[in-house]
Amino acid sequence: MQVAILAHGKFPDRAKTAVGILRYADYEVEAVLDRDRPGTRVSDYLPDVQDAPIVSGMDDVSDVDALIIGIAPIGGGFNNSWRSDVRTALERGCDVISGLHYFLENDEEFAQLAEENGCDIWDVRKPHDDLTVSKGKANEVDAEIVLTVGTDCSVGKMTATLELLEAAKERSVNAGFIPTGQTGIMIDGWGNPIDRVVSDFTAGAVEEMILERGDDYDYLFVEGQGSIVHPAYSAVTCGILHGSMADKLVLCHEADKEAIHGYESFSLPSIEEYISLYENLARPVQEAEIVAGAINTSGIDDDESARKAVESYESELNAPATDPVRFDADDVLEGIL
Repeated sequence: MQVAILAHGKFPDRAKTAVGILRYADYEVEAVLDRDRPGTRVSDYLPDVQDAPIVSGMDDVSDVDALIIGIAPIGGGFNNSWRSDVRTALERGCDVISGLHYFLENDEEFAQLAEENGCDIWDVRKPHDDLTVSKGKANEVDAEIVLTVGTDCSVGKMTATLELLEAAKERSVNAGFIPTGQTGIMIDGWGNPIDRVVSDFTAGAVEEMILERGDDYDYLFVEGQGSIVHPAYSAVTCGILHGSMADKLVLCHEADKEAIHGYESFSLPSIEEYISLYENLARPVQEAEIVAGAINTSGIDDDESARKAVESYESELNAPATDPVRFDADDVLEGIL
């Protein structure tokens, strides 16, 4: 499927959905929309993902099948400055795929245009209606459950999950993916948007996916969300931890990060404290251990300094660690398997 990705003013550093699509999805990306960077290319900013031109808006895009909203702002709201691009896409008969909390299918103008032009709006973050509470059965599947957890939100949990999944498949390990967020769902075409689920059903929504896929694989890599210490997102983190009944945890961190994203008056605890928090919280439901770590070194310019950051993180964890995008994931994968 040929797509355009909307990332106005945010590409690449604050458009993690766009970057995730470019790096991992099977879509053919024809263009990225960012009115601050027209005339450049994705490869000018990200050399290790699918390349595409960056243009001002949908008027500059050739024929595509869909427009993807590639931004996931705090709160998931819709910026009205994007309206003209969404309108243009729908008028041209393009489907629109959105991971916002604002459901485009409920927008009167967009719904009418979709109907008139025979196209679909997929609000990825809209959960299905039949979710239930957890029954505490995720540990009954055949697969070993591996969950990525974080020291904060936006530190690379989805990226680490998909990199480890790919590394496992390269070693002919029978491994599957459990997407829990909008980008992962867009990439895999399936999943439950855990941060949009009613609180009572959070663990159940994760369990549902694991029960559906757990006997088809030897390992299931579950995409984590948020952080157990995040003032806004800790509830979804706990729900995934208990609903997945994970056997092993991979702690994801961003190099040199000291404060919580969006809540900079809150300092990050020590790595030792994170290990204690996650393992102790998991224990009453399912014994789980942090067996490896993933560290995001994208803010470090040179590889030598990045390797030192990895080595320091390994020492704090007392477990193998890597930046799975910058370096290989062999030692971390070995620690998991």
